[in-house]
Amino acid sequence: MNDRRRLLRVFVVLAAFGVINCFALLGQPGLQYIRLVDAVRLVGTGMCFGGAIVALVFFLGSRRI
Repeated sequence: MNDRRRLLRVFVVLAAFGVINCFALLGQPGLQYIRLVDAVRLVGTGMCFGGAIVALVFFLGSRRI
């Protein structure tokens, strides 16, 4: 498998997980009632988006072979 295709797949999977978790967090009643598990979920969502951005940068920065 080509590294560019692998990076694109990683980007799509991480971005999908990030969007799904973001929509799930938006369905919560409010931020004043945030629990520890919600904070951990929010950090995980941020990590998914961060990994997706890194994969996209490597995908766009790599040379075509």
